[in-house]
Amino acid sequence: MEVPSYVWILTVIGIVGLLVFDYFFHVRKAHTPTLKESATWSAIYVGIALLFGLGILAFGGPTMGTEYFAGYVTEKALSVDNLFVFLIIMASFRVPRADQQKVLLFGIVFSLIARTAFIFLGAALINSFAWVFYIFGLILLITAGNLLKPDSHDDDSDGLVVRLAKRFLPASAHYDGDKLFTVQNGKRVLTPMLLVMVAIGGTDILFALDSIPAIFGLTQNVFIVFTATAFSLMGLRQLFFLIDGLLDRLIYLAYGLAGVLGFIGVKLVLHALHENNLPFINDGEHVKVVEISTGLSLGVILGVLAITVLASIFSPKGKAKNAVSGAKRHAIDYLDLNYETDIAERERIFDKMTGEEAQLRKLPEKYKRLIRHETEFMDLLHKAHAEHDQALQREEQR
Repeated sequence: MEVPSYVWILTVIGIVGLLVFDYFFHVRKAHTPTLKESATWSAIYVGIALLFGLGILAFGGPTMGTEYFAGYVTEKALSVDNLFVFLIIMASFRVPRADQQKVLLFGIVFSLIARTAFIFLGAALINSFAWVFYIFGLILLITAGNLLKPDSHDDDSDGLVVRLAKRFLPASAHYDGDKLFTVQNGKRVLTPMLLVMVAIGGTDILFALDSIPAIFGLTQNVFIVFTATAFSLMGLRQLFFLIDGLLDRLIYLAYGLAGVLGFIGVKLVLHALHENNLPFINDGEHVKVVEISTGLSLGVILGVLAITVLASIFSPKGKAKNAVSGAKRHAIDYLDLNYETDIAERERIFDKMTGEEAQLRKLPEKYKRLIRHETEFMDLLHKAHAEHDQALQREEQR
């Protein structure tokens, strides 16, 4: 179905309007969003995406509607996986929590621009070369295999983009609010905030290389691909703060995504065989193979992700890993003097850390092996306790 130009224009205006609204009403003034604020706006953005899908279902028919929802669910799941990497990047650069919103919004905007470029490039290649489906399928199968590797989200090491940013863009040691440049010893220098933006932007390009082939495996309608991708990114900032504490617990998410991407990769290869015109495969003739319907794809995607999330949440190992990584992250946040000076926010972080410490003490021995570099980890917690005692003393003296 051909989508009229005015529908494209209105859709793009609506998406840009949502991003502008998000910046001026939520991000422009640096603050740490409350759980209620994050939950409310996450629900609103998901609601907008679902209403848009119902509109496509009503005006475009069941095929377009099913393709949109399958694409939206897949891209949303991949976006949640991306949040792990955003979390690692911001922890690596010690981004003050109040400024993390601006970093995330930048990441969303850059990701939308990068993916839009890949969408139109992918559409042009598909229209010209049917064999591109083989390439897309291979990319997804390789990505699925990489996700099955242990520690695919290892927060003890920086990724390639982060290492390159730190090496080739030396910056000041401290933040200057949310400024990208500052003056140090009379010279204009970069701030760590600019490095974070570069690292997030570079990572977004890598994400797009996996994301776009995945959704083209479900639909070749460019309007569906664009809108499902765009709405999956909307509300990602709020979702980050809402499920921040749950991210570490989703220990099987990588396996679920590997299953989804592998499934779509196979679907793409089957479709490529069905449309085959390569002379060295079946003498350039179409190959008679079973093609997977979009409805079946949607069912498989929802089923795999539901099982993955439920298994992660109720897994004892997931709860243990969540306590370990949470205690470490909150201790680091607390010790970072640039992070937060407000005593109420410090109390909130400290309470989370001590709650996670209590969970750690109750862990069976087999789960305590999840604590890497145990001596350093315990020293970190002791320093956070000492710093909190000093912070309370300073507050009493005021």
